[in-house]
Amino acid sequence: MGALSGRTALVTGGSRGIGRAISERLGRDGARVGVHYGRDETAAKETVSAIEAAGGEAFALRAELGVPGDAEALWAAFDEQAEGLDILVNNAGINKAVDGTLKGIGELTVADFDHLFAVNTKAPFFVVQQGLSRLRDGGRIINTSTGLTRGAAKPELIAYAMTKGALDVFTSTLAKDLGRRGITVNAVAPGAVDTDMNAGWLRGGSADAARERLRAISPLGRVADATDIGDIVAFLASDDSRWVTGQWIDATGGALL
Repeated sequence: MGALSGRTALVTGGSRGIGRAISERLGRDGARVGVHYGRDETAAKETVSAIEAAGGEAFALRAELGVPGDAEALWAAFDEQAEGLDILVNNAGINKAVDGTLKGIGELTVADFDHLFAVNTKAPFFVVQQGLSRLRDGGRIINTSTGLTRGAAKPELIAYAMTKGALDVFTSTLAKDLGRRGITVNAVAPGAVDTDMNAGWLRGGSADAARERLRAISPLGRVADATDIGDIVAFLASDDSRWVTGQWIDATGGALL
């Protein structure tokens, strides 16, 4: 009997990286997990299979975020496979411009800015808004933020950090609004994590210097992997976190100290 047995979870961007680690951990804890994906159906199916192989229950659902009608499409896909929700993890996000590069204020276009906010800020807002009728009293909402909203500024991630700063405000305000229903709302803020998204500069022989710099930043002396974040989310999804709400949880391994 897992800590989340009998509960249903939805993880946006749940098929890869941090999202996959969250999905798999919630599945091990007994939740039936909706693994949302935007385009990579293969990765979503692999995540579902991994959860099932470990004895859990899961299903995949597709909806592209950051486009008109995204929240409606997501919930329509969810409703085909589940009735009611207990845990919503807003994890899906992007940090690059439309052309797939990082850009500072001098290079960002209106289209780049709008796309980042559409995926990282607007989509979670309306996913929550339209999901509240499905979310049971006593439920959990967990948003993925970033250490950049309270740590060292990175000019090439200015718009990304701004999208997450808005998500932080959303988290604290929503916690105050939903407390009457016993629903907690918190944000988890990772630093750099060894995932496929960061593989270009964190993996391979040429990445040794970058990994060493990251290890030096954390008092714990290592680079985070996705399970480090997934385990924190699992705590916030559990009954053990019942008296924690409206909080920004530093998940940078002490990099901001």
